[in-house]
Amino acid sequence: MTTRDPRAPLLARLAGLIADETRAACLLALLDGRAWTAGELARHAGVAASTLSEHLGKLVAGGVLTEERQGRHRYVRLAGARIAQLVEDLAAQVAPGDVAGPRSLRASSAGSAMARGRTCYDHLAGRLGIAVTDALTARGLLLQDTGFALTDAGLRWFEGAGIALDRAGRRPLVRACLDWTERRPHLAGTAGAALCRHALDTGWCERIGSERAVRVTPEGERALAELLGIDAGALR
Repeated sequence: MTTRDPRAPLLARLAGLIADETRAACLLALLDGRAWTAGELARHAGVAASTLSEHLGKLVAGGVLTEERQGRHRYVRLAGARIAQLVEDLAAQVAPGDVAGPRSLRASSAGSAMARGRTCYDHLAGRLGIAVTDALTARGLLLQDTGFALTDAGLRWFEGAGIALDRAGRRPLVRACLDWTERRPHLAGTAGAALCRHALDTGWCERIGSERAVRVTPEGERALAELLGIDAGALR
């Protein structure tokens, strides 16, 4: 007689929380790492506020989202990096050919911007994320042989670039995250988050629009060329 794994009902419950189109749309939107109001998410998902509120209640109760209130506003965000990783990994399993094409020029432009560069929860993704990952690897700063690992030279590079790495937490220092547009892994983990935060704080990158898209500024092009030898053309 076999004993069923006690995690089975918990896994089924988690999968059930995600297995809804409206909730999935909310989770994908929240991959930008920011807190959204219920009203913003309702408009994004194209549902009534009352309907969205019911969905958010389930996601919060299930530990997928956290919420905070400021005055009359209710904000929600992903519960943490592990939930973000789960959502991004699941999204990466969707074949590009299965996704319907954009219905307008505006949607097409937004999609192109997301593919060029975006945030994946708290790290860089799209062609920008791949360019940075490839440059770190080519310079011997990042190993991809058996999973991602920073070399000693890589640790010195982060320090020399003024990017502090918090190595005291439980989060992996580096990990590979499969990029759903490029179909290749980009840098995630503590180092990926620190690099993304530094890029935004110093003005190397700036957010565009209301989605996750980011673009590299002229200052960022110069910095990435100097620090990693990335050609500006690869960032546009």
